[in-house]
Amino acid sequence: MKTSTTFVFCAALSFCAANAAPKIELGDINGAKFRIDVPENWNGGLVIYCHGYNPAPVSYKEGKLAPALAVFTEQGYALAESGYAAGGWAIQEAVTDIENLRRYFSGKYGKPKETFITGHSMGGFLTMMMVEQYPGTYDAGLALCGPLAPANYFMHGAFDAHVVFDYYFPGVLPSPDKVPTDFQVTKEAVDKLTALLDGNAEKSAAVRRYSGTHNNKELAGTLMFVTDLLRELQQRAGGNPFDNRAMIYETPEPDYNALNDGVKRYAADPRAAEYLRTWYTPTGKLERPLLAIHTTYDQLVPVRIPDMYPSIVDRARASNMFVQQYVHHDGHCAILPAEVARGFSELREWKTSGVHPPFGLNRANQGTGTNGGASSSTNLQRNSEK
Repeated sequence: MKTSTTFVFCAALSFCAANAAPKIELGDINGAKFRIDVPENWNGGLVIYCHGYNPAPVSYKEGKLAPALAVFTEQGYALAESGYAAGGWAIQEAVTDIENLRRYFSGKYGKPKETFITGHSMGGFLTMMMVEQYPGTYDAGLALCGPLAPANYFMHGAFDAHVVFDYYFPGVLPSPDKVPTDFQVTKEAVDKLTALLDGNAEKSAAVRRYSGTHNNKELAGTLMFVTDLLRELQQRAGGNPFDNRAMIYETPEPDYNALNDGVKRYAADPRAAEYLRTWYTPTGKLERPLLAIHTTYDQLVPVRIPDMYPSIVDRARASNMFVQQYVHHDGHCAILPAEVARGFSELREWKTSGVHPPFGLNRANQGTGTNGGASSSTNLQRNSEK
């Protein structure tokens, strides 16, 4: 395993323990960039952070941690982040890269007294997966704004939103089963699509009602993101993973019969469909605590998606190992640092005492109102260089 670092490593765990100076280490493991933060008051524990969906591999730079990540070092834990060796829906690569980083940390700084895993968005999905698959490695997980459902289920929803948009606005976006390899999301393209939606009030309202999106700007951004996601997934999986020939599209629109008669139908490539099932279909077989936090409105990961996971866990008879909370904010990953901190504190207590935290509202910031100054997940990458 090839590594390179920019800081001299600690010779032994005792050197890195409490009262040592805080350290930042940047490096590379088999093409995956990483960052490790060891706080001055290190308690010997480790938090592995999984970043969200990014078109390209993430790299890191020195500087202060984003507030939503600093909550872990402020509670005395070392924080290790992998940028993964691949971009896109890099679940397969991320599993290897995360485990390589965890083993590297243990070999260099000493075996942690406890190891937690967390992440936003796709990183929340990875958190769920790693807790399911590696119960002997991770003591507990904190999944933030993650699509906690089978990948083929929630991505099929993105595919369907594109299909319904195409019914009302034919020819505007590439065909969802064959997105050109040179397709790119740009501000100009999002602005142009927003203007088109604004100029067709009745049709855009129908698409918003189907997708549950609040306004045309969010709808345009979501559609462009979905289209690029489909492009990357088709390249990664070797074809279109989605089949909508048996779908009956449900919509509050009076022309629901015309919609179902008029939408285009597509067959899936079996190899691509199998790839998506493999990476990943949750089992719900939890042996360690998993706490999930989601916003009550998320245009990219609607609440119907994480709401599927409790039934998966229930079928696996592991409901005592899962708690889901929500926060009063609008937007994807608009979870305040104080809410992350409270969730992590509750998860630590759950791991220690065996008593799960309360379901429902995360009460770290009562009275902040809608949005409440929450920062989006894009701000979490301010320590990275793409």
